[in-house]
Amino acid sequence: MKTLIKYITAIILCISLTQCKESFLDARSPSSVDDEFVTTTPAEAFKILSWCYANYRQNCVMGGYRWNEPVGSDAEIYPEDGSANNLNAIMRADQLPVDASVGGFNGLYATLSRASKLASLIEEKAAYKEDVAAGRTSNWTHLYGESMTMKAFCYFELVKHFGDVPYGYENKVVDDYALTSRFTIYDNLINDLKKVEPLMFKLGEGSINAERFSRTFANALIGQIALFSGGYQTIRTDVGDLYGSVTFNKKGSEANKCVYARRTDYLTYYQTAKTYFQRAIDNKGSSLLIVTDGRSTANNPFQKHFQYAHDLQVSPESLFELGNIQGGALTTTSEYTYAFGRPSDGGSANAAPPKVFAAIRIVPTVYYGEFQKADKRRDVSVAITGSKGDGNEMMLSFVPGNKNTGGISTNKWDDNRMNPPFVASQRNSGMNWPMLRMADVILMLAEVKAELGENDAAALVNQIRERAYGNSKYNIGALSGQALKDAVLKERKLELLGEGTRRWDLIRSGTMSERAVAVQQEMATMTNSLRSQGFYQFANGNEISNYIWVKMVNLTNPLTFDCADSTNLALYPAWRGQFNYSTLPTIASKVVGTNHNVSIQGLFRYINPTSAEALALQASGYVKTNWAIELVNYEAAYKRNLLSGITAAGDPPRYYWPIPAETIRQSKGKVTNGYGLAQP
Repeated sequence: MKTLIKYITAIILCISLTQCKESFLDARSPSSVDDEFVTTTPAEAFKILSWCYANYRQNCVMGGYRWNEPVGSDAEIYPEDGSANNLNAIMRADQLPVDASVGGFNGLYATLSRASKLASLIEEKAAYKEDVAAGRTSNWTHLYGESMTMKAFCYFELVKHFGDVPYGYENKVVDDYALTSRFTIYDNLINDLKKVEPLMFKLGEGSINAERFSRTFANALIGQIALFSGGYQTIRTDVGDLYGSVTFNKKGSEANKCVYARRTDYLTYYQTAKTYFQRAIDNKGSSLLIVTDGRSTANNPFQKHFQYAHDLQVSPESLFELGNIQGGALTTTSEYTYAFGRPSDGGSANAAPPKVFAAIRIVPTVYYGEFQKADKRRDVSVAITGSKGDGNEMMLSFVPGNKNTGGISTNKWDDNRMNPPFVASQRNSGMNWPMLRMADVILMLAEVKAELGENDAAALVNQIRERAYGNSKYNIGALSGQALKDAVLKERKLELLGEGTRRWDLIRSGTMSERAVAVQQEMATMTNSLRSQGFYQFANGNEISNYIWVKMVNLTNPLTFDCADSTNLALYPAWRGQFNYSTLPTIASKVVGTNHNVSIQGLFRYINPTSAEALALQASGYVKTNWAIELVNYEAAYKRNLLSGITAAGDPPRYYWPIPAETIRQSKGKVTNGYGLAQP
């Protein structure tokens, strides 16, 4: 699909930069001959960065389903019952073995070490120095900034997922090291990026697209790091003087030698975040918020962003996405869409479409209770049907499991919407992994403005809402204070559902524990109503019921798009159905039957199972089907999977992974795991 991946094999053969073995400390110095060779031309130097992107995709981000953040919030939940795969997601990281994420930990250090080494080599080049002195942005200055951005990006990921970590030891032989305060790391990363971002091309300049780091992305990354540094987080209380002179406002109670807190000078960091989020927008280059849709089949600019991935193109809304390639010797593992796409029961190969595990499930109270009917994002974001794997649509089930069991799922990535769908094998679709898009940046800017008391944050929120609804009718009004903060976070929840942001939004806003308790209660209230009367009505009028009635029907165009007519039960909810796999010669024989679409009665309104209406539906071919009754039957599983590690609003959330055993052992006692996590 993309160009950057093709350098991977060459890199392995032609360089000998720092390697990562059992520990990130196992470093070997490259020879001067190798150093000189890899910076002979910008093209040769970029091969090092290409390795970094590939190593991040294959050995860092893939660990633990992208470290569980998409499946551990008040909106997203893991589908299986009793699995250890979501221990971090449910805030039970204390139950993880010490090496649970050793691959991701070491992979990040390996990646940042190579990027750092490359930056140091470029910095010594005469051509680079001449360009800097002349105030010229060139391939060399961009590669330097791109390398430093990669280093900062990886350290940011380490701190987010492991807390305070060793810092500054890359490409050095050391026998003595310790933890570094996350706040020191954040400050250093911000300062480094401030120096290099003016040296970089914006998106669209210098042949830079969103599969590489740009000035646009570097600006946004500064904003993100500042936002996280100034936000609430769980900090350690068991390492004296770890945080130096930084003081904190604490929230809730101390437990497991940690506490939920925010630095007292946080507003300084929010100001930095505001400055650089705005710069990312001002330096947007070719990136933009997609607000029009010229397709004849749809008028949904929100979905258009995701369709680019299905079409194997880079979205103009993206600031960064991990590149993938479909087919041939350079095929990459498209794990994101397999792990987080619309479910499919298809086999691993030659299915219609192949298997999709679907680890992100949407909490039903969000789907039913928080979207307004006119919001075009609801059906694009949440799937209530999946693929059977034989060319047919099927209802998802709330029975715990995976594929078409496990509950309603994300719908932003769906093999059916590829052109044509990739049917050869699972995990090889070639779709990119989305990491940051313009709508996210706009809403983060709104978040910091709201925290700073700048009420024009509402205008930023309304940019996103006008796209979601197609007009200004649903814009938020002149809000301020906590009401404005709440509105921003709510909009981020709906806009970015299933994209791995909600967990971090709750953490840094200081609301993770209270929202965990609240959504647990919301689910309990709904389940009790389902148990006692067979349905539950939400404030917006939607009703979820124990049973629905479904029938397979034939549509001329079985892959469905926009539909606002709630009486058209084969098309509504929208954005489902199936690609017409009978048109693909390689897979046509796998297609079963001719009625490929599901018509659904009772999805949003209660139908009494003993009523005349129910009997008439059954007489006309509709089948009574278990729906929310499975939320009652499997209540214990849903309770466990919904942030069960938090039992009170004052609990400090424990969302970090353990630092691996070898790193701890080699530190001579200076590195330990906090938060009650496992020790070697």
